[in-house]
Amino acid sequence: MQPKQPNPFLKYSNLALQMGVTIGLGAWGGNKLDQHYKNSTPVFTIVLSLLGIAAALYLVLKDFIKPQK
Repeated sequence: MQPKQPNPFLKYSNLALQMGVTIGLGAWGGNKLDQHYKNSTPVFTIVLSLLGIAAALYLVLKDFIKPQK
């Protein structure tokens, strides 16, 4: 008897939610740092948003590349 496979819709909607939260937290944290240090240009927001995008892509690619059981 094969184990039940997870619903692909739930799997990919969870990935989308995870990506959104990761990028959103990076942007929110960068904005807070820019406000704290009173930067005229949003350096921390840009850098942490890009790091959030990189982290989200890493998590998604890690999930796609992992071998199927």
